[in-house]
Amino acid sequence: MSEMNFDQVLDCKGMNCPLPVIKTKKAIDTMDSGQVLKMIATDPGSKNDISAWASRTGHELLTSEQTDEGYVFFIRKK
Repeated sequence: MSEMNFDQVLDCKGMNCPLPVIKTKKAIDTMDSGQVLKMIATDPGSKNDISAWASRTGHELLTSEQTDEGYVFFIRKK
């Protein structure tokens, strides 16, 4: 993946459902509209959970992929 610009990073490695979603929501709530959050998780369920959460809340999931770091998500706040 080419490096994407982001405004904040959230490390959720080692956390299991539902903590990555809860922490992502709290982080997004502190950000301004249009800013991008980079979230890193190791829970395989995060891929479906974050996608569903973003769709439900209207935030834009720009990319999600598995890397050496874990599951990496870039989410733009609506």
